[in-house]
Amino acid sequence: MSKVHLVRNGLDELLAGLTEGDPVPAERDLAVRFGVARDTVRQALHELLLEGRIQRRGRGTVVAKPKLTQPLSLRSYTEGAERMGRKPGRILVTWADIEATPDLSGGLDVQVGEPVMHLERVLLADNERIGLESTYLPTARFGGLYDSFDPETSLYAAIRTTGVHFASAEELIETILPTPREAGLLLTTTAMPMLHLRRRSLDSRGRPIEMVRALYRGDRVAFQTTLVDDA
Repeated sequence: MSKVHLVRNGLDELLAGLTEGDPVPAERDLAVRFGVARDTVRQALHELLLEGRIQRRGRGTVVAKPKLTQPLSLRSYTEGAERMGRKPGRILVTWADIEATPDLSGGLDVQVGEPVMHLERVLLADNERIGLESTYLPTARFGGLYDSFDPETSLYAAIRTTGVHFASAEELIETILPTPREAGLLLTTTAMPMLHLRRRSLDSRGRPIEMVRALYRGDRVAFQTTLVDDA
């Protein structure tokens, strides 16, 4: 077993005796404790950081909160966060019309160049930045949201009040690294793995409602679904 694995085992035992927010001993103290070089400790701590077991706080490191587990469903982010007892929130980054690109034209069933509403928000859980979400909506259909919608609240709830029902969605999730802009908005680094989600939602008549591109911090968010045998 490598020294890094030995340190990881020791850190797992150490963290088992700590609770959320407790400080993690400094690298130099852990190096002495486990009888290894600080570089070895640093590598083991980096693995725990990426897994979301620990997080930086100021100049130190503390035990992290459990990851926010989001259901893969047609429920909103707000509903998923509240079910875990977390306080959802959002910071508005962009909210304006753009011209439909060929990709948006095909996905939203609008003409190239037609106005499309672009809503970009940082997602919060207990005031911690965990995601960055860009939503695209046909302005001709949902332009009234500019007058009625509070961008710090649930978009899905606002859309439902217009009588539109979310019936189905296609969703793809993969892992990517953020751009410098995205990392800056999420207060992390370009080395932090992100869960990249792309979704296209349809109403009960099969008409496109939205296209979404979202990034979630891999150290703070996980997704969950239920599988059934449909054979």
